[in-house]
Amino acid sequence: MFILAKHYDQAYKDHVSKLVVEQGRKASELSYELEISPKTISRWVKDYRTRINGGKPNETFITPTELEKLKKQHEKELEQLREENEILKKAMHIFTKNQA
Repeated sequence: MFILAKHYDQAYKDHVSKLVVEQGRKASELSYELEISPKTISRWVKDYRTRINGGKPNETFITPTELEKLKKQHEKELEQLREENEILKKAMHIFTKNQA
C-alpha cells in the first residue's frame, strides 16, 4: 500500500501558519479540519516564524486582542495631538492678530 504525500504551495502553508500564529488557532484543531498531520502544521509554523522574524524564532507575537488595544491607544493619542494642534493654531492666530 502506497501513501501519497500531498504537496502544498508556500502560500497555503503561510495561510495555515498565520491561523496559528496570528489568530491563536491550535495546530491540532487545524490538522483535523484540514486533514493535515499536526507535525506538518507545527513544522510549517516553525518555518513561518523563522522567516517573519528574520531567523529569530524567540521573538514574541502580538495577539489580535493586544493589537486592538494598541490601535485604540494610538487613536486616542492621535486625537489628543490633533486637539493640541488646533489649540496651538487658535493661539497663533490670536497672537498674530494682536501684533498687526
